[in-house]
Amino acid sequence: MTPTPSLMRQEIDEIPQAVDRLLTDGAAAIDGAAADLRVLDPAVLVTVARGSSDHVCSFLKYAAELELGVPVASVGPSVASVYKRRMKLDRAACLSVSQSGQSPDIVEMARAARRDGALSLAITNDPDSPLAAACDRTLALHAGPERSVAATKTFVCSAVAGLRMLAAWRGDAALLNAVHALPEALADAVALDWPELRAAIGPRTSLYTLGRGPSWAMSNEAALKFKETCLLHAESYSSAEVLHGPVSIVDAGFPVLCLAAADAAEPMVADIAAQIAAKGAAAFITGPARGGAASLAHVRTGHPLTDPLALIATFYAVVERLAVERGIDPDTPRHLKKVTQTV
Repeated sequence: MTPTPSLMRQEIDEIPQAVDRLLTDGAAAIDGAAADLRVLDPAVLVTVARGSSDHVCSFLKYAAELELGVPVASVGPSVASVYKRRMKLDRAACLSVSQSGQSPDIVEMARAARRDGALSLAITNDPDSPLAAACDRTLALHAGPERSVAATKTFVCSAVAGLRMLAAWRGDAALLNAVHALPEALADAVALDWPELRAAIGPRTSLYTLGRGPSWAMSNEAALKFKETCLLHAESYSSAEVLHGPVSIVDAGFPVLCLAAADAAEPMVADIAAQIAAKGAAAFITGPARGGAASLAHVRTGHPLTDPLALIATFYAVVERLAVERGIDPDTPRHLKKVTQTV
């Protein structure tokens, strides 16, 4: 008898359909937010989020800075919720990302940003949530219920919603086309597997994930998911930082996953992968490999800013399988629950 797939695996398989639904049903709201941003022409974009949603914001930070030249800074939610401080946010836009839209500190910071002069935008899977009520505009994800504790389809949909908004804000036809072609690319991506990576991790309890630019945000998300679903001690670094100290704990066979998109940073990530492999690591890269590093199967999307979304979709499929192999139920991570409310 074929075992019933985990909720996490079912939701990974739903990613292409969820993104297609977002791009259809969410288009009007996304275009409305983009129009507001064009009118405001903000000097700065601030982001508010925690956990996986904060990794979405890291991805969108690079996208906004590369696409629009608008600097992006993460604001600590406790500035408003705990410390009760006001901020100078005239001519700023504030983007708050939360799958549930329920966390009190995220809601309070979004509300405070609006009070302090920012255009306040929410990305959430619940358009009736407190976060949506606190903001000027809401980009609903249309992802459907996500029952697994580990966010997968809502992560990808959040990143797509934000990227689609940035593309519309700039009027970038090439990026818009790449975003709208994502459902097909994501269907290919979730079907891939990295058995060589899973074999290299084996019984080990520690590993590194690396990236650069937009793909570094996906490295952060990958490290979190290794912890959540596999109880692995995973640390994420920019490939530009790993040789500045962290590499000292690399020993023979130490697993290193390098996430690289087809962008200007790809050769640099490949060079670092080769250097770490030369020190004995089992180094893998989602792109052309050099030296002793190994290349992993990957889907390219035709645009450097959509490539990282295909990479994380493949990673989700791999990490779910790894958790099951390690005898762990990926749907019930130890000590975790679906909605985390912090003040």
